[in-house]
Amino acid sequence: MSDIVYIFDTTLRDGEQSPGATMNQQEKVRLARQLESLGVDIIEAGFPAASQGDFEAVQAIAAGVNDIQVAGLCRTMPGDIDRAWNAVKDAKNPRIHTFIATSDIHMEFKLRKSREQVLEMTEAAVKQAVKHTSNVEFSAEDASRSDWEFLARVVATAIKAGATTINIPDTVGYAQPQEFGELIAYLLENVSDSHKAIFSVHCHNDLGLAVANTLAAIKAGARQAEVTLSGIGERAGNTSLEQVVMNLASRPDFYGLNCGVDTERLFPSCRLLSTIIGQPIPPYQPIIGNNAFAHESGIHQDGMLKNRLTYEIMTPASVGRKGTDIVIGKHSGRHALKGKVEELGYKLADEQLAVVFEAVKALADKKEHIFDEDVEALVLEKIFRMSDQYVLKDLIVTTGTGSIPPNAAICMTVNGEEKKVSSFGAGPIDAVFNAVDELTGLEPTLERFQINAITGGSDAQGAVTVRVEESGVKAVGRGAHEDVITASAMAYVNAMNRLAKMKEEVRECATL
Repeated sequence: MSDIVYIFDTTLRDGEQSPGATMNQQEKVRLARQLESLGVDIIEAGFPAASQGDFEAVQAIAAGVNDIQVAGLCRTMPGDIDRAWNAVKDAKNPRIHTFIATSDIHMEFKLRKSREQVLEMTEAAVKQAVKHTSNVEFSAEDASRSDWEFLARVVATAIKAGATTINIPDTVGYAQPQEFGELIAYLLENVSDSHKAIFSVHCHNDLGLAVANTLAAIKAGARQAEVTLSGIGERAGNTSLEQVVMNLASRPDFYGLNCGVDTERLFPSCRLLSTIIGQPIPPYQPIIGNNAFAHESGIHQDGMLKNRLTYEIMTPASVGRKGTDIVIGKHSGRHALKGKVEELGYKLADEQLAVVFEAVKALADKKEHIFDEDVEALVLEKIFRMSDQYVLKDLIVTTGTGSIPPNAAICMTVNGEEKKVSSFGAGPIDAVFNAVDELTGLEPTLERFQINAITGGSDAQGAVTVRVEESGVKAVGRGAHEDVITASAMAYVNAMNRLAKMKEEVRECATL
Protein backbone atom coordinates (compact mmCIF):
# COMPACT_ATOMS: atom_id res chain seq x y z
CA MET A 1 0.00 0.00 0.00
CA SER A 2 1.27 3.48 -0.89
CA ASP A 3 2.67 5.70 1.86
CA ILE A 4 1.37 8.82 0.08
CA VAL A 5 -1.90 10.49 1.11
CA TYR A 6 -3.43 12.62 -1.64
CA ILE A 7 -5.03 15.87 -0.50
CA PHE A 8 -8.28 16.67 -2.32
CA ASP A 9 -9.38 20.20 -1.47
CA THR A 10 -13.05 21.04 -1.87
CA THR A 11 -13.00 24.55 -0.36
CA LEU A 12 -14.19 26.00 -3.68
CA ARG A 13 -17.10 23.57 -3.95
CA ASP A 14 -18.30 22.12 -0.64
CA GLY A 15 -16.65 24.86 1.40
CA GLU A 16 -18.36 27.59 -0.58
CA GLN A 17 -21.72 26.04 0.32
CA SER A 18 -21.12 27.27 3.87
CA PRO A 19 -23.51 30.15 4.64
CA GLY A 20 -21.79 33.47 3.99
CA ALA A 21 -18.80 31.91 2.21
CA THR A 22 -19.78 32.76 -1.37
CA MET A 23 -16.89 33.85 -3.61
CA ASN A 24 -16.83 35.53 -6.97
CA GLN A 25 -14.89 34.13 -9.92
CA GLN A 26 -11.81 36.29 -9.41
CA GLU A 27 -11.60 35.26 -5.75
CA LYS A 28 -12.03 31.58 -6.62
CA VAL A 29 -9.16 31.71 -9.11
CA ARG A 30 -6.99 33.54 -6.58
CA LEU A 31 -7.71 30.90 -3.93
CA ALA A 32 -7.16 28.06 -6.43
CA ARG A 33 -3.69 29.39 -7.19
CA GLN A 34 -2.99 29.63 -3.47
CA LEU A 35 -4.08 25.99 -3.05
CA GLU A 36 -1.74 25.01 -5.86
CA SER A 37 1.17 26.77 -4.17
CA LEU A 38 0.14 25.09 -0.91
CA GLY A 39 0.73 21.74 -2.58
CA VAL A 40 -2.68 20.07 -2.59
CA ASP A 41 -3.05 17.36 -5.21
CA ILE A 42 -6.62 17.94 -6.44
CA ILE A 43 -8.89 20.98 -6.40
CA GLU A 44 -12.62 20.39 -6.62
CA ALA A 45 -13.44 23.60 -8.41
CA GLY A 46 -17.23 23.48 -8.27
CA PHE A 47 -20.48 21.91 -9.47
CA PRO A 48 -20.69 23.05 -13.12
CA ALA A 49 -24.30 21.97 -13.64
CA ALA A 50 -25.50 24.05 -10.70
CA SER A 51 -25.43 27.38 -12.57
CA GLN A 52 -23.82 29.23 -15.44
CA GLY A 53 -21.74 31.17 -12.93
CA ASP A 54 -20.44 27.94 -11.39
CA PHE A 55 -19.63 26.55 -14.83
CA GLU A 56 -17.66 29.65 -15.82
CA ALA A 57 -15.81 29.72 -12.49
CA VAL A 58 -14.73 26.09 -12.91
CA GLN A 59 -13.59 26.86 -16.45
CA ALA A 60 -11.56 29.83 -15.20
CA ILE A 61 -9.92 27.76 -12.47
CA ALA A 62 -9.08 24.97 -14.91
CA ALA A 63 -7.36 27.52 -17.15
CA GLY A 64 -5.81 29.47 -14.29
CA VAL A 65 -3.74 26.76 -12.58
CA ASN A 66 -0.84 24.70 -13.89
CA ASP A 67 -0.24 21.02 -13.14
CA ILE A 68 -2.68 20.45 -10.29
CA GLN A 69 -5.68 18.17 -10.91
CA VAL A 70 -8.99 20.04 -11.27
CA ALA A 71 -12.23 18.18 -10.55
CA GLY A 72 -15.79 19.04 -11.43
CA LEU A 73 -18.62 17.48 -9.40
CA CYS A 74 -21.64 15.98 -11.14
CA ARG A 75 -24.59 13.73 -10.43
CA THR A 76 -24.93 10.39 -12.22
CA MET A 77 -26.88 12.12 -14.98
CA PRO A 78 -25.68 12.32 -18.60
CA GLY A 79 -26.16 16.09 -18.84
CA ASP A 80 -24.31 16.71 -15.58
CA ILE A 81 -21.37 14.56 -16.63
CA ASP A 82 -20.94 16.27 -20.00
CA ARG A 83 -21.31 19.67 -18.34
CA ALA A 84 -18.61 18.82 -15.82
CA TRP A 85 -16.25 17.66 -18.56
CA ASN A 86 -16.76 20.79 -20.64
CA ALA A 87 -15.88 22.87 -17.58
CA VAL A 88 -12.65 21.05 -16.60
CA LYS A 89 -11.37 19.78 -19.95
CA ASP A 90 -8.89 22.63 -20.41
CA ALA A 91 -7.07 21.76 -17.19
CA LYS A 92 -3.75 19.97 -17.65
CA ASN A 93 -5.05 17.14 -15.45
CA PRO A 94 -8.87 17.16 -15.40
CA ARG A 95 -11.03 14.89 -13.23
CA ILE A 96 -14.73 14.05 -13.33
CA HIS A 97 -16.25 13.39 -9.90
CA THR A 98 -19.67 11.76 -10.08
CA PHE A 99 -21.85 10.66 -7.17
CA ILE A 100 -25.07 8.94 -6.17
CA ALA A 101 -26.58 8.12 -2.78
CA THR A 102 -26.37 4.54 -1.51
CA SER A 103 -28.08 4.60 1.91
CA ASP A 104 -31.58 3.15 2.18
CA ILE A 105 -32.99 6.42 3.55
CA HIS A 106 -31.55 8.45 0.64
CA MET A 107 -32.55 5.91 -2.01
CA GLU A 108 -36.12 5.69 -0.72
CA PHE A 109 -36.93 9.30 0.11
CA LYS A 110 -34.56 11.38 -2.05
CA LEU A 111 -33.80 9.34 -5.14
CA ARG A 112 -36.91 7.11 -5.10
CA LYS A 113 -34.75 4.42 -6.68
CA SER A 114 -34.23 0.75 -5.92
CA ARG A 115 -30.85 -0.76 -5.18
CA GLU A 116 -30.68 -2.28 -8.63
CA GLN A 117 -31.46 1.06 -10.26
CA VAL A 118 -28.66 2.72 -8.27
CA LEU A 119 -26.25 0.01 -9.41
CA GLU A 120 -27.29 0.57 -13.03
CA MET A 121 -26.95 4.35 -12.73
CA THR A 122 -23.50 3.97 -11.15
CA GLU A 123 -22.26 1.80 -13.99
CA ALA A 124 -23.71 4.01 -16.72
CA ALA A 125 -22.38 7.23 -15.21
CA VAL A 126 -18.83 5.98 -14.72
CA LYS A 127 -18.73 4.48 -18.20
CA GLN A 128 -19.86 7.80 -19.68
CA ALA A 129 -17.29 9.74 -17.66
CA VAL A 130 -14.50 7.37 -18.72
CA LYS A 131 -15.22 8.26 -22.35
CA HIS A 132 -14.00 11.76 -21.51
CA THR A 133 -11.09 10.96 -19.20
CA SER A 134 -9.50 8.07 -17.35
CA ASN A 135 -9.34 10.24 -14.22
CA VAL A 136 -12.77 9.46 -12.80
CA GLU A 137 -13.82 9.57 -9.15
CA PHE A 138 -17.01 7.96 -7.87
CA SER A 139 -18.68 8.86 -4.55
CA ALA A 140 -21.29 6.85 -2.68
CA GLU A 141 -23.21 9.61 -0.93
CA ASP A 142 -24.19 8.83 2.68
CA ALA A 143 -21.92 5.78 2.58
CA SER A 144 -21.54 5.70 6.36
CA ARG A 145 -25.27 4.94 6.74
CA SER A 146 -25.37 2.46 3.87
CA ASP A 147 -25.65 -1.31 4.11
CA TRP A 148 -22.05 -2.48 3.95
CA GLU A 149 -22.69 -5.42 1.65
CA PHE A 150 -24.66 -3.28 -0.81
CA LEU A 151 -22.05 -0.51 -0.60
CA ALA A 152 -19.37 -3.05 -1.54
CA ARG A 153 -21.43 -4.02 -4.62
CA VAL A 154 -21.73 -0.37 -5.67
CA VAL A 155 -18.00 0.22 -5.21
CA ALA A 156 -17.15 -2.93 -7.19
CA THR A 157 -19.48 -1.79 -9.98
CA ALA A 158 -17.84 1.65 -10.16
CA ILE A 159 -14.32 0.20 -10.26
CA LYS A 160 -15.27 -2.33 -12.94
CA ALA A 161 -16.77 0.52 -15.01
CA GLY A 162 -13.48 2.43 -14.84
CA ALA A 163 -13.43 4.60 -11.69
CA THR A 164 -9.87 5.07 -10.41
CA THR A 165 -10.82 6.85 -7.17
CA ILE A 166 -13.56 5.66 -4.82
CA ASN A 167 -14.84 8.13 -2.26
CA ILE A 168 -16.62 6.97 0.90
CA PRO A 169 -18.35 10.01 2.43
CA ASP A 170 -19.66 10.43 5.96
CA THR A 171 -22.18 12.85 4.49
CA VAL A 172 -24.04 13.76 7.68
CA GLY A 173 -21.20 13.37 10.17
CA TYR A 174 -22.78 10.28 11.70
CA ALA A 175 -19.91 7.79 11.85
CA GLN A 176 -17.61 7.13 14.80
CA PRO A 177 -13.84 6.84 14.21
CA GLN A 178 -13.43 3.13 14.99
CA GLU A 179 -16.59 2.30 13.03
CA PHE A 180 -15.52 4.35 10.02
CA GLY A 181 -12.05 2.83 9.98
CA GLU A 182 -13.62 -0.63 10.06
CA LEU A 183 -15.85 0.29 7.11
CA ILE A 184 -12.81 1.27 5.00
CA ALA A 185 -11.00 -1.92 5.99
CA TYR A 186 -14.11 -3.96 5.10
CA LEU A 187 -14.35 -2.44 1.63
CA LEU A 188 -10.65 -2.88 0.91
CA GLU A 189 -10.91 -6.53 1.89
CA ASN A 190 -14.28 -7.42 0.34
CA VAL A 191 -14.20 -5.54 -2.98
CA SER A 192 -12.25 -7.85 -5.26
CA ASP A 193 -10.73 -5.07 -7.42
CA SER A 194 -10.10 -2.62 -4.58
CA HIS A 195 -6.41 -2.53 -5.49
CA LYS A 196 -7.31 -0.89 -8.80
CA ALA A 197 -8.56 2.31 -7.15
CA ILE A 198 -7.47 4.82 -4.55
CA PHE A 199 -9.93 4.92 -1.66
CA SER A 200 -10.92 8.39 -0.46
CA VAL A 201 -12.97 9.76 2.42
CA HIS A 202 -15.07 12.92 2.74
CA CYS A 203 -16.24 13.60 6.29
CA HIS A 204 -18.56 16.21 7.77
CA ASN A 205 -18.25 17.61 11.26
CA ASP A 206 -21.78 17.40 12.67
CA LEU A 207 -20.59 15.53 15.78
CA GLY A 208 -17.13 17.13 15.79
CA LEU A 209 -15.49 13.97 14.42
CA ALA A 210 -14.63 14.88 10.82
CA VAL A 211 -10.86 14.97 11.37
CA ALA A 212 -10.90 11.92 13.67
CA ASN A 213 -12.94 9.91 11.16
CA THR A 214 -10.67 10.95 8.29
CA LEU A 215 -7.54 9.95 10.18
CA ALA A 216 -9.10 6.64 11.23
CA ALA A 217 -9.91 5.92 7.57
CA ILE A 218 -6.37 6.82 6.51
CA LYS A 219 -4.99 4.50 9.18
CA ALA A 220 -7.23 1.75 7.78
CA GLY A 221 -5.96 2.21 4.21
CA ALA A 222 -7.69 5.20 2.61
CA ARG A 223 -5.16 7.23 0.64
CA GLN A 224 -7.09 10.36 -0.30
CA ALA A 225 -8.50 12.89 2.17
CA GLU A 226 -11.21 15.31 1.03
CA VAL A 227 -10.82 18.49 3.07
CA THR A 228 -11.37 22.25 3.19
CA LEU A 229 -9.31 25.15 4.49
CA SER A 230 -10.32 25.93 8.09
CA GLY A 231 -12.88 23.11 7.81
CA ILE A 232 -15.52 25.37 6.25
CA GLY A 233 -18.56 23.74 4.73
CA GLU A 234 -22.26 23.08 5.12
CA ARG A 235 -23.78 22.87 8.59
CA ALA A 236 -20.91 22.26 11.06
CA GLY A 237 -18.33 22.15 8.28
CA ASN A 238 -15.99 19.64 6.65
CA THR A 239 -12.70 18.02 7.55
CA SER A 240 -10.04 20.65 8.19
CA LEU A 241 -7.15 20.48 5.73
CA GLU A 242 -4.62 21.96 8.13
CA GLN A 243 -5.58 19.61 10.98
CA VAL A 244 -5.25 16.46 8.87
CA VAL A 245 -1.95 17.59 7.37
CA MET A 246 -0.40 18.53 10.71
CA ASN A 247 -1.52 15.27 12.31
CA LEU A 248 0.33 13.38 9.58
CA ALA A 249 3.34 15.70 9.89
CA SER A 250 3.46 15.68 13.70
CA ARG A 251 2.97 11.94 14.14
CA PRO A 252 5.10 10.14 11.53
CA ASP A 253 5.75 7.50 14.18
CA PHE A 254 2.05 6.62 14.23
CA TYR A 255 1.00 7.07 10.59
CA GLY A 256 4.20 6.63 8.61
CA LEU A 257 2.59 8.56 5.76
CA ASN A 258 3.39 11.67 3.73
CA CYS A 259 1.52 14.27 1.69
CA GLY A 260 2.75 16.98 -0.63
CA VAL A 261 1.44 19.97 1.30
CA ASP A 262 3.90 22.72 2.20
CA THR A 263 2.95 23.15 5.86
CA GLU A 264 4.54 26.59 6.05
CA ARG A 265 1.83 27.87 3.71
CA LEU A 266 -1.06 26.61 5.86
CA PHE A 267 -1.63 29.76 7.90
CA PRO A 268 -1.28 32.18 4.94
CA SER A 269 -3.77 30.06 2.96
CA CYS A 270 -6.35 30.00 5.75
CA ARG A 271 -5.85 33.71 6.34
CA LEU A 272 -6.47 34.42 2.65
CA LEU A 273 -9.70 32.43 2.78
CA SER A 274 -10.76 34.33 5.90
CA THR A 275 -10.17 37.64 4.13
CA ILE A 276 -12.04 36.58 0.99
CA ILE A 277 -15.19 35.34 2.74
CA GLY A 278 -15.12 37.99 5.47
CA GLN A 279 -15.19 35.50 8.34
CA PRO A 280 -12.44 35.79 10.99
CA ILE A 281 -10.48 32.72 12.10
CA PRO A 282 -11.74 31.75 15.60
CA PRO A 283 -8.96 32.34 18.18
CA TYR A 284 -9.22 28.79 19.54
CA GLN A 285 -9.05 27.13 16.10
CA PRO A 286 -6.38 24.39 16.15
CA ILE A 287 -3.20 25.10 14.15
CA ILE A 288 -4.23 28.53 12.81
CA GLY A 289 -6.10 30.35 15.61
CA ASN A 290 -4.46 33.29 17.37
CA ASN A 291 -4.41 31.33 20.63
CA ALA A 292 -2.96 28.17 19.09
CA PHE A 293 0.56 29.18 20.16
CA ALA A 294 -0.35 31.49 23.06
CA HIS A 295 0.69 30.62 26.62
CA GLU A 296 -0.75 32.59 29.55
CA SER A 297 -0.48 30.09 32.40
CA GLY A 298 2.59 30.69 34.56
CA ILE A 299 3.40 26.99 34.60
CA HIS A 300 3.17 26.84 30.81
CA GLN A 301 5.27 29.97 30.40
CA ASP A 302 7.95 28.57 32.68
CA GLY A 303 8.05 25.34 30.70
CA MET A 304 8.21 27.21 27.39
CA LEU A 305 11.14 29.32 28.58
CA LYS A 306 13.04 26.20 29.54
CA ASN A 307 12.15 24.12 26.48
CA ARG A 308 9.46 24.85 23.85
CA LEU A 309 8.76 21.13 23.51
CA THR A 310 7.21 21.10 26.98
CA TYR A 311 4.02 22.70 25.67
CA GLU A 312 4.35 22.95 21.88
CA ILE A 313 4.23 19.89 19.63
CA MET A 314 4.85 22.05 16.54
CA THR A 315 6.42 25.44 15.98
CA PRO A 316 4.56 28.50 14.70
CA ALA A 317 7.01 28.60 11.78
CA SER A 318 6.06 25.05 10.74
CA VAL A 319 2.54 26.23 9.82
CA GLY A 320 3.55 29.60 8.36
CA ARG A 321 3.28 31.82 11.43
CA LYS A 322 6.77 33.27 11.05
CA GLY A 323 8.43 35.88 13.23
CA THR A 324 10.69 38.41 11.59
CA ASP A 325 13.15 41.17 12.44
CA ILE A 326 12.22 43.15 9.31
CA VAL A 327 10.20 46.22 10.27
CA ILE A 328 8.22 47.80 7.45
CA GLY A 329 7.92 51.58 7.63
CA LYS A 330 8.40 54.82 5.69
CA HIS A 331 12.14 54.16 5.28
CA SER A 332 11.78 50.57 4.05
CA GLY A 333 12.89 49.71 0.55
CA ARG A 334 11.22 47.65 -2.14
CA HIS A 335 13.37 44.61 -1.41
CA ALA A 336 12.30 44.58 2.22
CA LEU A 337 8.65 44.91 1.22
CA LYS A 338 9.00 42.15 -1.39
CA GLY A 339 10.47 39.84 1.26
CA LYS A 340 7.63 40.64 3.64
CA VAL A 341 4.97 40.10 0.98
CA GLU A 342 6.47 36.73 0.02
CA GLU A 343 6.69 35.77 3.68
CA LEU A 344 2.96 36.44 3.93
CA GLY A 345 2.39 33.98 1.07
CA TYR A 346 1.89 36.30 -1.92
CA LYS A 347 3.78 36.50 -5.19
CA LEU A 348 3.44 39.86 -6.91
CA ALA A 349 4.66 41.11 -10.25
CA ASP A 350 6.95 44.15 -10.18
CA GLU A 351 4.17 46.53 -11.17
CA GLN A 352 1.88 45.09 -8.45
CA LEU A 353 4.63 45.43 -5.86
CA ALA A 354 5.08 49.06 -6.88
CA VAL A 355 1.39 49.75 -6.17
CA VAL A 356 1.63 48.17 -2.72
CA PHE A 357 4.91 49.99 -2.04
CA GLU A 358 3.27 53.38 -2.62
CA ALA A 359 0.30 52.38 -0.45
CA VAL A 360 2.66 51.33 2.38
CA LYS A 361 4.48 54.66 2.15
CA ALA A 362 1.19 56.53 2.35
CA LEU A 363 0.06 54.50 5.36
CA ALA A 364 3.44 55.00 7.09
CA ASP A 365 2.84 58.75 7.02
CA LYS A 366 -0.34 58.22 9.05
CA LYS A 367 0.69 55.56 11.61
CA GLU A 368 3.94 54.84 13.42
CA HIS A 369 4.09 51.06 13.12
CA ILE A 370 3.28 48.99 10.02
CA PHE A 371 2.38 45.42 11.00
CA ASP A 372 2.21 42.29 8.86
CA GLU A 373 -1.58 42.52 8.93
CA ASP A 374 -1.41 46.07 7.59
CA VAL A 375 0.75 44.97 4.67
CA GLU A 376 -1.55 42.06 3.87
CA ALA A 377 -4.64 44.27 4.02
CA LEU A 378 -3.03 46.61 1.47
CA VAL A 379 -2.08 43.70 -0.82
CA LEU A 380 -5.65 42.40 -0.79
CA GLU A 381 -7.17 45.86 -1.16
CA LYS A 382 -4.90 47.17 -3.92
CA ILE A 383 -4.12 44.02 -5.93
CA PHE A 384 -6.74 41.33 -5.48
CA ARG A 385 -9.89 43.39 -5.34
CA MET A 386 -12.37 42.86 -8.16
CA SER A 387 -12.80 45.41 -10.97
CA ASP A 388 -15.37 47.84 -9.62
CA GLN A 389 -18.51 49.22 -11.19
CA TYR A 390 -18.75 51.67 -8.29
CA VAL A 391 -15.64 53.47 -6.99
CA LEU A 392 -15.52 55.62 -3.86
CA LYS A 393 -13.56 58.81 -4.62
CA ASP A 394 -14.09 61.14 -1.64
CA LEU A 395 -16.01 61.24 1.61
CA ILE A 396 -16.89 63.91 4.18
CA VAL A 397 -18.92 63.04 7.28
CA THR A 398 -20.30 65.33 9.96
CA THR A 399 -21.77 64.12 13.22
CA GLY A 400 -22.46 65.35 16.73
CA THR A 401 -24.98 65.44 19.57
CA GLY A 402 -27.16 68.31 18.35
CA SER A 403 -30.55 68.37 16.67
CA ILE A 404 -29.10 68.07 13.15
CA PRO A 405 -28.70 64.40 12.20
CA PRO A 406 -25.33 63.08 10.97
CA ASN A 407 -24.61 63.86 7.33
CA ALA A 408 -22.40 62.21 4.71
CA ALA A 409 -21.30 63.83 1.44
CA ILE A 410 -19.68 61.40 -0.96
CA CYS A 411 -18.21 61.44 -4.45
CA MET A 412 -18.23 58.22 -6.47
CA THR A 413 -17.79 57.08 -10.02
CA VAL A 414 -20.74 55.01 -11.20
CA ASN A 415 -20.01 53.13 -14.43
CA GLY A 416 -17.23 55.63 -15.15
CA GLU A 417 -19.35 58.74 -14.47
CA GLU A 418 -18.52 60.90 -11.45
CA LYS A 419 -21.48 61.56 -9.16
CA LYS A 420 -21.95 63.36 -5.84
CA VAL A 421 -24.64 63.24 -3.19
CA SER A 422 -25.30 64.23 0.41
CA SER A 423 -27.49 62.21 2.75
CA PHE A 424 -28.56 62.08 6.41
CA GLY A 425 -28.73 59.05 8.69
CA ALA A 426 -29.28 57.85 12.24
CA GLY A 427 -25.48 57.82 12.64
CA PRO A 428 -22.47 58.67 10.47
CA ILE A 429 -22.17 55.17 9.01
CA ASP A 430 -25.91 55.00 8.33
CA ALA A 431 -25.61 58.33 6.52
CA VAL A 432 -22.75 56.99 4.39
CA PHE A 433 -24.71 53.85 3.50
CA ASN A 434 -27.79 55.89 2.59
CA ALA A 435 -25.68 58.05 0.28
CA VAL A 436 -24.18 54.98 -1.42
CA ASP A 437 -27.68 53.53 -1.88
CA GLU A 438 -28.81 56.71 -3.56
CA LEU A 439 -25.89 56.80 -6.01
CA THR A 440 -25.99 53.11 -6.92
CA GLY A 441 -29.75 52.75 -7.09
CA LEU A 442 -29.53 49.65 -4.92
CA GLU A 443 -31.40 49.31 -1.63
CA PRO A 444 -30.18 46.12 0.05
CA THR A 445 -30.87 44.99 3.59
CA LEU A 446 -27.81 45.13 5.82
CA GLU A 447 -27.60 41.67 7.40
CA ARG A 448 -24.23 41.99 9.12
CA PHE A 449 -21.86 44.79 10.07
CA GLN A 450 -18.60 43.90 11.79
CA ILE A 451 -15.53 45.95 12.71
CA ASN A 452 -12.22 44.41 13.77
CA ALA A 453 -8.93 46.12 14.55
CA ILE A 454 -6.33 44.67 12.18
CA THR A 455 -3.57 45.41 14.71
CA GLY A 456 -3.31 46.83 18.21
CA GLY A 457 -2.93 50.49 19.13
CA SER A 458 -5.08 53.57 18.74
CA ASP A 459 -3.74 54.05 15.19
CA ALA A 460 -4.74 50.54 14.09
CA GLN A 461 -6.43 50.00 10.77
CA GLY A 462 -10.06 49.00 11.06
CA ALA A 463 -11.23 46.03 9.00
CA VAL A 464 -14.95 46.20 8.24
CA THR A 465 -17.06 43.36 6.88
CA VAL A 466 -20.65 43.84 5.73
CA ARG A 467 -23.16 41.40 4.32
CA VAL A 468 -26.12 42.67 2.32
CA GLU A 469 -29.14 41.07 0.71
CA GLU A 470 -31.49 42.24 -2.03
CA SER A 471 -34.15 40.13 -3.76
CA GLY A 472 -32.68 36.92 -2.42
CA VAL A 473 -29.15 37.72 -3.62
CA LYS A 474 -26.50 38.11 -0.91
CA ALA A 475 -23.04 39.63 -1.06
CA VAL A 476 -20.17 40.24 1.33
CA GLY A 477 -18.02 43.37 1.21
CA ARG A 478 -14.79 44.26 2.97
CA GLY A 479 -12.76 47.41 3.56
CA ALA A 480 -9.70 48.37 5.60
CA HIS A 481 -8.60 51.86 6.59
CA GLU A 482 -7.21 53.68 9.62
CA ASP A 483 -10.52 55.60 9.73
CA VAL A 484 -13.37 53.17 10.54
CA ILE A 485 -16.02 55.28 8.80
CA THR A 486 -13.97 55.28 5.61
CA ALA A 487 -13.37 51.53 6.04
CA SER A 488 -17.14 51.09 6.43
CA ALA A 489 -17.78 53.06 3.25
CA MET A 490 -15.19 50.99 1.36
CA ALA A 491 -16.72 47.74 2.62
CA TYR A 492 -20.26 48.82 1.68
CA VAL A 493 -19.22 49.96 -1.81
CA ASN A 494 -17.35 46.67 -2.24
CA ALA A 495 -20.51 44.79 -1.27
CA MET A 496 -22.53 46.86 -3.78
CA ASN A 497 -20.10 45.91 -6.55
CA ARG A 498 -20.38 42.25 -5.66
CA LEU A 499 -24.17 42.47 -5.33
CA ALA A 500 -24.52 44.12 -8.75
CA LYS A 501 -22.27 41.46 -10.31
CA MET A 502 -24.15 38.58 -8.69
CA LYS A 503 -27.54 39.98 -9.70
CA GLU A 504 -26.24 40.27 -13.27
CA GLU A 505 -25.17 36.61 -13.16
CA VAL A 506 -28.59 35.60 -11.84
CA ARG A 507 -30.25 37.42 -14.74
CA GLU A 508 -27.93 35.75 -17.24
CA CYS A 509 -28.70 32.31 -15.81
CA ALA A 510 -32.44 33.04 -15.97
CA THR A 511 -32.20 33.69 -19.71
CA LEU A 512 -30.46 30.37 -20.47
